[in-house]
Amino acid sequence: MKHTLLLLIGIVLLMAPAQAQTDSTSAFNQLFGRDTTLRTKDQQLKLNMDATYDRPFLTANKMPVSVGGYLEANTQYMQTDGITEGLSFQARRMTIFLASSINRRIKFLSEIEFEDGTKEINIEFAAMDIELHPLVNLRGGIIMNPIGSFNQNHDGPKWEFIDRPLSSITIIPSTWSNVGFGLYGKKYTRDWVWAYEAYLTNGFDDQIIANNQNRTFLPATKANRDRFEESFNGVPLVTLKSAIKRRKIGEIGLSWMGGVFNKFQDDGLTLDKRRRVDVWALDFNTTLPMGTYINGELVWASIDVPATYTQQFGRMQQGGWVDIVQPLVRKRMLGWNKAVVNAALRVERVDYNVGTFAETGDPIRDDIWAIVPGISFRPSPTTVIRGNYRYHWQTDLLGNPPARTAGFQFGFSTYF
Repeated sequence: MKHTLLLLIGIVLLMAPAQAQTDSTSAFNQLFGRDTTLRTKDQQLKLNMDATYDRPFLTANKMPVSVGGYLEANTQYMQTDGITEGLSFQARRMTIFLASSINRRIKFLSEIEFEDGTKEINIEFAAMDIELHPLVNLRGGIIMNPIGSFNQNHDGPKWEFIDRPLSSITIIPSTWSNVGFGLYGKKYTRDWVWAYEAYLTNGFDDQIIANNQNRTFLPATKANRDRFEESFNGVPLVTLKSAIKRRKIGEIGLSWMGGVFNKFQDDGLTLDKRRRVDVWALDFNTTLPMGTYINGELVWASIDVPATYTQQFGRMQQGGWVDIVQPLVRKRMLGWNKAVVNAALRVERVDYNVGTFAETGDPIRDDIWAIVPGISFRPSPTTVIRGNYRYHWQTDLLGNPPARTAGFQFGFSTYF
């Protein structure tokens, strides 16, 4: 399967004549024509949901398929309480985009990711969109559940930080996608845009509590490859999101994802009650008049853990992060016309077990705080060279003195 996938991608790449890379908007227009959900005049009103198609593609005249992608690589030196494994180089991920205009107002896009070399190969998105009206678009296939902002808008070249936000990868499963279908749409009114997404997909399974993490851990369900061909319990996962944005002010989005995660019956025999998992997310972003970009996300998860499980399995989780990016220099540098140097800061926290011990009333801990200052250089908008200093402290379940981890990271990410 792995070799077949690589061969297919290679054939597509060889078929496409080399062309200069265009910006994401013109490439989108060349590929799909005028699209009412992402109009050129409304570029200031782009939302996180637009990240699915708002990417640079390589296009060729009369070719039915366009190709794009991005690469991330870095090095890091980290130590925890004075203990280090030394310097490591990492090939975090390479992602391939394949897109096509099938017919008027019918389009297809796929996103295939290779993580840690080829340790993991995932189809993160592979869906067909049919536009009936700007407010009613049908989408079906492998869908990226629109919970929060990062899950859809996760491409490495868009970020000044090497690591992904903790709450967006350990409470919300990172790049969480499933097979399903649904609707999405937009409405523009002068300086405002409102959008929604609503999907039914396959969902979680009991690995979120039966895993080797010894805690409630929603990303563990990504190990279930069968979710792309059948539901674990026959109950669909529902994902809803609504977002609104005003030009020159910013965007705010509210999303919810919920469903049953356990197998409550088998061949008509009742095994357990239906146990739910529900995730809520609030995301926001804005750009201040002096050019400062602020982006953040808050996440909450509620899990109906059986009473037979110990209190180390959290029934409520919460977390969040905020990024602040300040352009320091924006001018022609080293031959690049639109080079930018940015200073950046991320503050984040996750709490995997919100609550108190039944016996003593003391708080249950199992949480992480992190601060990540950084600096980046962008020779072009689609390429970033970045350096981060990461410092985080992790407290165990009982609230013992935290383990402190610190170190330097340096790397790059680029669309191609």
